[in-house]
Amino acid sequence: MSATSHQGGADRHVPVLLDEVLRYLAPKPGEVVVDGTFGLGGYSRAILGAGANVIGIDRDPNAIADGQALVAEFGGRLRLAHGRFGDLDAIAAEQGHERVDGVVLDIGVSSMQLDEAERGFSFRFDGPLDMRMSQEGPSAADVVNTMDARDLARIISVLGEERRAAAVARAITQDRVAKPYLRTSELAGLVERVVGKKPTDPIHPATRTFQALRIYVNQELDELGRALAAAERVLKPGGRLVIVSFHSLEDRIVKRFLAERSEVRAGGSRHMPEREVAAPTFTLAVKGAVVAGDAETARNPRARSAKLRAGIRTEAPSRPFDAHAAGVPALPEFKAARS
Repeated sequence: MSATSHQGGADRHVPVLLDEVLRYLAPKPGEVVVDGTFGLGGYSRAILGAGANVIGIDRDPNAIADGQALVAEFGGRLRLAHGRFGDLDAIAAEQGHERVDGVVLDIGVSSMQLDEAERGFSFRFDGPLDMRMSQEGPSAADVVNTMDARDLARIISVLGEERRAAAVARAITQDRVAKPYLRTSELAGLVERVVGKKPTDPIHPATRTFQALRIYVNQELDELGRALAAAERVLKPGGRLVIVSFHSLEDRIVKRFLAERSEVRAGGSRHMPEREVAAPTFTLAVKGAVVAGDAETARNPRARSAKLRAGIRTEAPSRPFDAHAAGVPALPEFKAARS
């Protein structure tokens, strides 16, 4: 995520925790870094400025199109690929790099997407109920107008952590019979009616439901799990992995992955001996999470929820990754409501 001036434009794009990302990514001239979430190119520009080469990946075709000016500016040191960051190792190989020196991921929706009403990510602007980063596949409108109440409730509860998920899902399935939900303002109005709104509430009552739908439509947590495993496969020994997340669901997965991959022994007791663990594939570049300082959060309120975690690749071979054990939830598949 990022802050962008009211005039807009990639040249005014300010990515969250930029100084900290550069500190732990430590790009050097001649190195190859994968920016798995290119967006408006803020991280990529800074990495290129340090002399490294960048493979920028984004599932949003608009981001790839808008990034061509940056490609031209840096004389071929930036290569852009339209795709999912869960495939970053395969995409790097297609670009001629079986192993790379760094991977950076900025998880979540970008300010560019949030600020474009026609993309339907935010209820701040009325727009079509879309939310698709890739602009293909089932939209948020397809989900709320066809999935049954039980599946909708699970999605909203798990991904939005909405306590009244069952009530919201029931209201959606009842009301859509007369008129399907096609606009962000329509759905936001329903959620506000069901959940209620107090003047002291820190967020709009529809925030959690919209978050859940966005994550579900884009399979964001599944992609994150795939990307972590792909980064482990593609990084050279000594390569750096830096991840910025904005929600506890995402951060929990990253935290568990790095903790499990950096584990050197399993603690035992006098009753039970230590169990053997596989050789660690990462060492922690920093213990815990790095958060934005007061100055940055004052400039960009979205930075308040940002957490950075980082690891350094060891020489140990990569190994299978159990995404569900790391916190990627099992969710219902998209399907029409049962009759």
